[in-house]
Amino acid sequence: MMALCMSAGAVSVTLFVHSFTLAWMHSVEKIRWEEQWKIEGNFLQVTEASVRGSGAGMEPPPDALFKEGAWHYTPHVSPLKAVRLSHSPYTKEYELCFDGRCMPLNDFFENLPETDTIVLEACER
Repeated sequence: MMALCMSAGAVSVTLFVHSFTLAWMHSVEKIRWEEQWKIEGNFLQVTEASVRGSGAGMEPPPDALFKEGAWHYTPHVSPLKAVRLSHSPYTKEYELCFDGRCMPLNDFFENLPETDTIVLEACER
């Protein structure tokens, strides 16, 4: 069964999900971004993205549609083997949403150092 494996330092966590949403707050504009991801074989594929505004370095693409207070679009990105996210005290933490609930990504990792990289990958369990 394919799952989402997350790691930071020596800690690894497995979630048995087929899809998830990754959300974060833009560090300068303080506007929420969301990306919907699905697990396809050994890869992660972003299927949709939305942003609740625009600003410095965060313009929605020309084919984006504005609905329900956000710009929605389909990113044209090849499937990825891994998604690497920076954990830092200088930005708000990422949220991971699945099964109808969202929680801070940091909550999956006890005693996370002040700065670190969180890696998301498809894995078979």
